[in-house]
Amino acid sequence: MKKRILGNELEVSALGLGCMGMSFGYGPAKDTQEMVQLIHKAVEIGVTFFDTAEVYGPYTNELLVGEALELFKGKVKIATKFGFNFVDGKMAGLNSRPENIKKVAEESLKRLRVETLDLFYQHRVDPNVPIEDVAGTVKDLITEGKVQHFGLSEAGANTIRSAHKEQAVTALQSEYSMWTRKHEAEIIPTIEELGIGLVAYSPLGKGFLSGKIDANTIFQEEDIRNVLPRYTEEARAANEKLLELLNDFALRKEATAAQIALAWVLAQKPWIVPIPGTTKAHRLAENMGAMDIELSEAELQEMESASAQIKVVGERYTEQMEAATGL
Repeated sequence: MKKRILGNELEVSALGLGCMGMSFGYGPAKDTQEMVQLIHKAVEIGVTFFDTAEVYGPYTNELLVGEALELFKGKVKIATKFGFNFVDGKMAGLNSRPENIKKVAEESLKRLRVETLDLFYQHRVDPNVPIEDVAGTVKDLITEGKVQHFGLSEAGANTIRSAHKEQAVTALQSEYSMWTRKHEAEIIPTIEELGIGLVAYSPLGKGFLSGKIDANTIFQEEDIRNVLPRYTEEARAANEKLLELLNDFALRKEATAAQIALAWVLAQKPWIVPIPGTTKAHRLAENMGAMDIELSEAELQEMESASAQIKVVGERYTEQMEAATGL
C-alpha cells in the first residue's frame, strides 16, 4: 500500500476509508458485524486511515469504528471530529466552545477505544467561537496527550491561517473531486503554502462519479442525496457528460470510472489523501485499484481541457448547508 504524509509527520495510506455511510447519511445503518468485517478487510489490504465523527449517527459510527479497529491499535490512524450540539439525539447547531471540545474528546476516546485521537477536526467553523480559541483548546489536548494532530474541515483560507498560527494544522478535510473544484482557487494554494495536507471527502461525488447512479436512480428515504441540488433527476441527467469523460479514460486505461476519478484526485498533489466510502467489499477493492493507475501529464492535461468544457449542473449543497461550511 502506498503511503502519503499529511502535514509534516502524519503518515497514512494514500487512500483512506470514509466510514460515515456505514451508519449514517445514505439510508438505514448497515449491519454492524458486516461493517466490522469490511473494515477488517480494509486493514488487510493495507488501509491505515479511517474517518468518522461523533455526528455520524450520532455516535454509532464512532462505536462501530472503535469496535472494528480495537484489534489494530498502533497500526492504523483514526480521524474524528467535534463541533456540534445535540438535542434528543439529533444535531442542533454548531458548538465549538472549549468546554464542548474537551467533552467531545473524552467521549470520542471512549467510543473509539483508544488512548489518543490521531486526528481531531473541527467539523465546521463556528462563527460564535474565535478560531484561536478552538485551536488553543486542541493545543491543550495535544499537550495532555489526548490528541495527536489538529485538523479543520471546510474552513476558509483566513480561518486556516489564523488557526495554524495558534496550533499547527495537520490536515484540512474538504470535498474535492472532478466535479467539486472550488477549493482550487484559494484553499489549496493556502494549505500548500502552509504545509497542510488535504483529506478529500466525497472524491467520487457521493457515488455519482462511479457511474452507478443515473437519472433514474431512486434514493432511500434517509439518503442525504434526496435534498442536494446536484442529485435532482435533471441535474443527474445533465451531469452524465462528466461520466462520459471518465468512462472514455476508463476504457483506455482498462479501469473503471471510479478508479479514474480517484486516480485524478491522487494525481493533483502528493499530499492529498482521498477517503472514498463504501459498504461493499468489491467496491473497496475497486477503489484501492486506483492507486495502480498512472495518469501522464498529457492525459491529465487532456482531462483538464475536456472537463473545462463541461458545466456541472446543481450546487453541491443547499444554500443553508453551504452557509454552514464556513467558506
